Amino acid sequence: MSRTTKPNGGTPVTTQSDPEAERTRTGLFRTKSIEQSIRDTEEPEHQLKKSLSALDLTVFGVGVVIGSGIFVITGTAATEYAGPAVTISFVVAAVVCALAALCYAEFASTVPVAGSAYTFAFASLGEFPAWIIGWDLILELALGCATVAVGWAGYVQSLLDSWGIPLPEALRGPSSHTSGFSFNIAAFLLVLAVMTVVVLGMKLSAWVTSVVVAIKVTVVLIVIAVGAFLINGSNYSPFIPPAQDTEGGTGLSATLLEAIAGFTPSSFGVMGIFTAAAVVFFAYIGFDVVATAAEETRNPQKDVPRGILGSLAICTVLYCAVAVVVTGMQNYKDLDPSAPLAEAFKAVGHPFWAGVISFGAVVGLTVVCMILLLGQSRVFFAMSRDGLLPPVFSAVHPKFRTPYRSTIILGFVTALVAGFISLEELSKLVNIGTLFAFVVVALGVLILRRTRPDLPRGFKAPWVPVLPVASVACSVWLMLNLSVETWLRFAIWMVIGVVLYFLYGRRHSRAAAGNATGNSQ
Repeated sequence: MSRTTKPNGGTPVTTQSDPEAERTRTGLFRTKSIEQSIRDTEEPEHQLKKSLSALDLTVFGVGVVIGSGIFVITGTAATEYAGPAVTISFVVAAVVCALAALCYAEFASTVPVAGSAYTFAFASLGEFPAWIIGWDLILELALGCATVAVGWAGYVQSLLDSWGIPLPEALRGPSSHTSGFSFNIAAFLLVLAVMTVVVLGMKLSAWVTSVVVAIKVTVVLIVIAVGAFLINGSNYSPFIPPAQDTEGGTGLSATLLEAIAGFTPSSFGVMGIFTAAAVVFFAYIGFDVVATAAEETRNPQKDVPRGILGSLAICTVLYCAVAVVVTGMQNYKDLDPSAPLAEAFKAVGHPFWAGVISFGAVVGLTVVCMILLLGQSRVFFAMSRDGLLPPVFSAVHPKFRTPYRSTIILGFVTALVAGFISLEELSKLVNIGTLFAFVVVALGVLILRRTRPDLPRGFKAPWVPVLPVASVACSVWLMLNLSVETWLRFAIWMVIGVVLYFLYGRRHSRAAAGNATGNSQ
């Protein structure tokens, strides 16, 4: 039987429906057909406004990836692991991200529905794996947003201190060097502000993002251009410093790889480049958020892949350029791990540019926080529309056509987390959550290529199955390099998610009721 659909308002596509191919599994691994996922986007009470272009998505990707990482993580990786060769580390990390990005691009062009990896998993792996990855994304995006807000507040507090109007300790937020009650008022207000922008509409969010991204990319380009004239070639020698033995972690601070196999990461030398790649990899986290906006894109089959791959390419070039400049301006041994760019300019007698960098960091973190909250609300929206979460999360505003209730509820919760909790350690959960999503998406591409070869794909990842398998292997390797403590916290969060699924999600699932499968037609 044939069916004509208009995926997300795009060009009508006729597909041949194979009843055998659309037959879904039952129980925990029941799947939701691609056709039904697309039909759900056309329900009036759940319909999002389609207003984004490839340029908007590229700006979103650049906006969320280029945050504090470009101003901070370069120094840590160069000083502790790779020296000037940190530039190569950025390239290695970009290749790993590109493997995942190609898988995301294929899935997003095939299933142009809100929810990103959650939606992809529901179509390929089944309901329970989809719930697990959705619960994982909630952790990644919520803690990511709160962590960024706390970082932004730190810059603001520093700025206020320099103006002679410091905030009282009770309003600066909890930290390792404070005692007693303290609430981070700046972080709290930032999350509420970006929440308001997200509620008012995707196009407004895109406009704000475009302005902010233009500012911070301009700052980065200025830094690169000015820094290029301050490079001392002797700082590049040796480009790959001699390898050094390092002491491994102990107990919960040890990496899972150390705990299992006794493997200790090395500093400098060729292996140090790859150790640094595992560190700088996390500076790229965020491009996958582009996929959460697929349902609100005018031509998702073409524009989502362009947005994902375009933003990753731009960020890679900027990261490598910054790495070349900062390690050329100051010897890698002397870089300040907490603020390498700003301190490098101060070291060569240009404090003005250090101030410009701090301004760029403050502006840049604002839009990162907004995009993470946007992605989180879309994942909640998709899970609620499928019945796995209460229907309140899938209500769409009659005027703005945004999931306003989920955005407001999640916004307030995230704001409170940012205000009350110090997230230095919890932020590591963002990393493991992202890598877990990468693994699921790569596996989903393999499965859907086999089970639904008939699906129209706006973009096809090359070298399948080699590419998805390589993506899984790289992501798992980086996960093994995270601490045992991080793995334990991740496991606790997953257990909580499993309990909620069996208490609510499984009983209220639309797929369980037969309303969200290809067989319901």
